[in-house]
Amino acid sequence: MPDALLQPRQVPAFTADEFAPRATDYCVCVFVINEAAKLPKQLAAMREHCAGLADVVVADGGSTDGSTEREALRALGVNTLLTKTGAGKLGAQMRMAFAWALDRGYRGVVAMDGNGKDGPDAIPRFVAALGAGCDHVQGSRFVPGGVSENLPLSRWLGVKLVHAPLVSLASRFRYTDTTNGFRGYSARFLADPRVAAFRDVFPGYELHYYLAIRAARLGFRVKEIPVARRYPRHGPTPTKISPVRGNLRVLRCLFAACLGRFNP
Repeated sequence: MPDALLQPRQVPAFTADEFAPRATDYCVCVFVINEAAKLPKQLAAMREHCAGLADVVVADGGSTDGSTEREALRALGVNTLLTKTGAGKLGAQMRMAFAWALDRGYRGVVAMDGNGKDGPDAIPRFVAALGAGCDHVQGSRFVPGGVSENLPLSRWLGVKLVHAPLVSLASRFRYTDTTNGFRGYSARFLADPRVAAFRDVFPGYELHYYLAIRAARLGFRVKEIPVARRYPRHGPTPTKISPVRGNLRVLRCLFAACLGRFNP
C-alpha cells in the first residue's frame, strides 16, 4: 500500500471558535483572508439560503483586518470560526476546514470564497446534490442556468482554452468551469484513503485541481450545477492571485495535478 495511505492526516495548526453546536448534516465553509469590505455583506446574504440546510463556517487564513471579529460573526449567524495558525495558503485552509468538518460529523461540505463573487442562492442546490449521493459537485457559470458577469477576457480564455480542457482530459469527465472554487464534497470522498486529501503536498491551489480529477478517476459521483459569479464592473479584479507569479504558480499546480503527480 502506498505510504501516503498509511500516514496520519497532515493538517495545519488552527484554532476553532464554535459559537453553536452542529445543527445540520452539511456545512458551508467560507474561505477568507482580509475580506472586511465584503465578508459581512456575503454572510448576511447567505443566511436565508443556509437556514435549516447548512451550518456556516468561516475558514480564515490569518486575517489582520478585523474581518473575523468573533462577536460580529456570531451576530451574522456564523456557527464556527476556524483560524489557521500553521503554514500554508488555500490548500492548508481547505485541509483544516475539511478535517474539522469530518471530525464534527458532517455528511458533506460546500466550499465557497468569501469575497462576495459567488451567488449564495446556489447553496441549496449544492446541499441537494450532496444529499442525492453526489461526491464532487462543481459549480459552473457556463452550464444552463449559470451566470457570469464581467469576467475578464483573459480569465475566460484561460478557463475555456487551457484549464477546463486539461482537467477534463485528465479526469475523463467534461468539466466546464474548473477555476471556480464554489464546490461541494461528500464526507465519504474526503475521507477515502485512496484520495488522501490531508497531505502537506497541498499548500496552495493544488488541492482544488487534484480533487476534481481524482473524484472522477476513482468513480465517485461527479456533477456540475449552475452558479452565479459576478465580478465588479469597474476597478481591479478581486483576487489573491498576482498577475505573473501567481498565474505561473497556478499553471504549475494545474500541470502537476493533470499529470498525476499528487496521486498517493
